[in-house]
Amino acid sequence: MANTVISAEIRERAGKGAARAVRRAGMVPGVIYGAKQEPVLFQIDPRPLWKLLHKPGFYSHVLTVEVGKEKYEVLPRDVQFDKVTDEIMHVDLLRFAKGQTIHVEVPVRFENEEKSPGIKKGGVLNVVRHDVEVICAPNAIPEELVFDLSGVEVGDSIHISAITLPKGVELAITDRDFTVATVAAPSALKSEENAESDEDEEEATEE
Repeated sequence: MANTVISAEIRERAGKGAARAVRRAGMVPGVIYGAKQEPVLFQIDPRPLWKLLHKPGFYSHVLTVEVGKEKYEVLPRDVQFDKVTDEIMHVDLLRFAKGQTIHVEVPVRFENEEKSPGIKKGGVLNVVRHDVEVICAPNAIPEELVFDLSGVEVGDSIHISAITLPKGVELAITDRDFTVATVAAPSALKSEENAESDEDEEEATEE
């Protein structure tokens, strides 16, 4: 999705009535805002939007939107859907200025599960954070943050400090080494441990 280009048309009028007219014509109303410039109203075919929405990391990818003769580099900020039909009702795109940094959620991914002793024993990877908020320039947004599970045992926690962030990328949360995932004991193992604990308690009572 890197630097995906989509085409849109100028939308002349704002307001609910104008937006409804756009939707009746089979298009989606939207706005480009930010960078201390005037908002740009546009309308767009929903089909390319749906294709982008079904790909991972939609909200962390820079898009180039062609509106008439102008091109805007933007970041998706909000997509509104109809509560009944799930049709796209409106899209907000953030325009950014040169040198600007933004807060953005980046998806996480885990690799080398086959090298995790805990998972080999039947442990379950419990993902605490599917996305991590970072601060960076729009053109420096990581595609994903990858965590290595090699050597991870049952009961271990994977913290954000387990990875090195790319140059120019900073964490939005800096006051703690937060947990991204854990490897939990499998249900069977938990049951065995509980049974052993109950037996120990019974023996202690008999003594």
